Amino acid sequence: MSALADALEHLVRGIVDNPDDVQVELVTTRRGRTLEVHVNPEDLGKVIGRGGRTATALRTVMAGVGGRGIRVDVVDTDH
Repeated sequence: MSALADALEHLVRGIVDNPDDVQVELVTTRRGRTLEVHVNPEDLGKVIGRGGRTATALRTVMAGVGGRGIRVDVVDTDH
């Protein structure tokens, strides 16, 4: 896993109630690089935040660390 994915996973684990369910994957496609954040459905609201503020903050931090070409997508995982 890349250092970016590790950093994002660490940040997200600090936000959620089920840190063991957090997984971050770096996916490279034609459109560029995307960090996919998989969380427990119960934690989806916490990662997105009120009005999307938390997700926006995570995207801002990752853009600052990894450059503007990196995207962050939050995905819920059914367990």
